[in-house]
Amino acid sequence: MRVNRLQIFKSSIFFAVFSVLGITSAHATEGQCEELTASGNAEYPPYLWRDLSRPGELTGAIRYLMDDLSDMVGLPIKLIDSGPWGRTQEEVAAGRIDLIAGAFFTEARKEWMDYVEPSLMLTQTAVWTSNEKEINYSEWRDLIPYQGVTVIYNSFGQTFDQFAKTHLSITEVGSLEQGLLMVASQRADYLIYEDQPGLIFAQQLGISNIKTLPRAITQQNLFLTFSKLSKCNTESLRRRISDALRIIQEEDRQSYYLAKASDSFTQN
Repeated sequence: MRVNRLQIFKSSIFFAVFSVLGITSAHATEGQCEELTASGNAEYPPYLWRDLSRPGELTGAIRYLMDDLSDMVGLPIKLIDSGPWGRTQEEVAAGRIDLIAGAFFTEARKEWMDYVEPSLMLTQTAVWTSNEKEINYSEWRDLIPYQGVTVIYNSFGQTFDQFAKTHLSITEVGSLEQGLLMVASQRADYLIYEDQPGLIFAQQLGISNIKTLPRAITQQNLFLTFSKLSKCNTESLRRRISDALRIIQEEDRQSYYLAKASDSFTQN
């Protein structure tokens, strides 16, 4: 979808003027918060991946969104590569990183971070299998006889997570690449992972003998989250970010971010 640049410019100017009115008092309560640090899943194209042109940083659809968000709230946001997804969550939980740019909702995560609404993006989780593997799948219970894999520390919604823990045989692996290769070589019957990142990563790896089953596991929102231990985590800043995200959502800029990111990733 093509974004109306004039519309974005006008709304950004309006939001900037609106935000400036409260910047002085907001920053007084936000202490020494002059910059936000954010991180996310570095193996998650087209949403996020490692930026080869800027080592130590992440790029992708969420990066484009965060750049706009930074301009709208008047605060620099540095999107860094903090290593594996599990380590990223540990860094945010400890308050060493302020934000996760792209996290699913779980009650457990609410213990150590605050979710900002509206969400950043909507994703769909798929069942990936080898082209040679026949799985008659229409509901979660159909996966019970099979051996699955997923990437460690991933969540696909509390309901499915609990079902999988109780009923499914799923091994956690260290990376998406490892999971895709296991399915392609039929060392696992299926992989649980989002459709867009899985497709793009498979293309990059040259894997062509896998497919997604027609019915999705879940559809979930990706949220921006604040560490509860971040000195920048104040009600006033969360409100400013929320207002900016609402404008981004109303203008459907996400479609533009995703299209741009998909083109960028496949060209590199």
